[in-house]
Amino acid sequence: MKKILWSATAALMLATAPFAVMANDKLAEAEKLMMQAQEMKAEAVALAEKAASMMEAAKAEIEATEAAAAAEQAEPEPETAEAAETDASGEAPDNIAVSYEEDGKYFTEDDIPTYNVGEDGTIDWYTFSGFRRYHSECHVCHGPDGEGSTYAPALKNSALDMDYYDFVDVITNGRKKIGASENSVMPAFGTNNNVMCYLDDIYVYLKARGTDAVGRGRPPKKEKKSDVYRENENACMG
Repeated sequence: MKKILWSATAALMLATAPFAVMANDKLAEAEKLMMQAQEMKAEAVALAEKAASMMEAAKAEIEATEAAAAAEQAEPEPETAEAAETDASGEAPDNIAVSYEEDGKYFTEDDIPTYNVGEDGTIDWYTFSGFRRYHSECHVCHGPDGEGSTYAPALKNSALDMDYYDFVDVITNGRKKIGASENSVMPAFGTNNNVMCYLDDIYVYLKARGTDAVGRGRPPKKEKKSDVYRENENACMG
C-alpha cells in the first residue's frame, strides 16, 4: 500500500514539475517588469521635476523682460521742447528750442523747423506727420524710429548734428562716401513727393527722436492738422 502511495505521489510531482518551472519563470519575469516599471516611474518623476524647473525659469525670464519693458515705458519724457535737451546753462540748444510758431509749425530763433511737445505730451502735427512719413519711406534702410541699422546710420543723430540745409541737400541730391573706412550711398529723393513734400516733417521728427523728447513707436497725442498745412500738402502733392 505504501509503495502504491509513494508511486502516486512521485508521479504527481513529476507531472506538475513543468508547471512549477513555468510559474517560477513567469514570477521572475513579472518581478523584472515590476523593476523596469519602477525605474521608468523614477525617470518620469525626474523628467517632470526638470520640466517644472524649466517652466519656472522661463516664467521668471518672461516676468523680468516684461518688467524691464514696463520700466522703460514708464520713464518720464520731457514735457516741452525746451526740457528735452539742455546745455550747460540749463537752456535748450539754439537748434532745438522753440522761438515762435506759425500755423502749427514751430521754429527756432534762426527760422529752422523744430518740434514742440506740450505739457500733456501732445506733439505738434509736423512731428506726428514726420513719424508716419519716416516709417513709410526711410525706416527700411535707417531702422525704425530713426535708430539706425547695420545698413545705414541713425538719422535721429544726424538731425541733431547736421545743419538743416545740409540735411535738405543730402535728402534732395543724395550723397556718396567711398573710402577705406566707409562705403555708403544715400540715394537722391528730390523727385519723390512722398519725401520732399514732408521733408520738414521728417526733420523735426528725427530731432525729437534725437533728444528723446518723443519716444519710440507711434506718438499717442498730436495737435490737429492746420488748414495751412492741408493747403500746402495738397499743392505739393498736386
